[in-house]
Amino acid sequence: MAYWEDGALMLEIEITKQSDGAGVLRCTRKDGSVTWQKQTRHAAHFALHDLTHYAVETVLGYRRAFFGLIAEGWDVDDTTGHGARGVIPAEAIEVEQMVGLFDSERASGVLWTEAEFSTFSPRTLTADEIQAVRALRSELFRRWAAVAPGQKLQLAFEPDGDAAPPSKYAGSL
Repeated sequence: MAYWEDGALMLEIEITKQSDGAGVLRCTRKDGSVTWQKQTRHAAHFALHDLTHYAVETVLGYRRAFFGLIAEGWDVDDTTGHGARGVIPAEAIEVEQMVGLFDSERASGVLWTEAEFSTFSPRTLTADEIQAVRALRSELFRRWAAVAPGQKLQLAFEPDGDAAPPSKYAGSL
């Protein structure tokens, strides 16, 4: 797990598995504040969607997408762009589009080529980046599948502070 210089965890993520396979997402920030969400429609999908967010944001070094915004103090409901904070940053929109592509690839049952991703992705992804996201996502899905109902999967969101900005939105970081 990653910690702030003062010893506090950057963002602790817990997804508790419900008996129907759905997850309850709970995020605890450095200051101890919490935001959480329980999905009711398409609930089993959202645990996998959130894990895909984690993989995309972690592997590609995004800081101002779903988990980065939550770490900054946004509530889960605010990350839709319809909450108290208003419009989400362009970087978060970019990530949501990429997560949607990885979700679509998963739903299709076919691994997309680099060219297929590039056709729809808001930024060009290399074959190595695509594979790295897939590898982390697969590991997270494996871990989630092993979680018994009532138990939780715990993660720490820890973007690499030394990484170069991931996209054309670098100036707004």
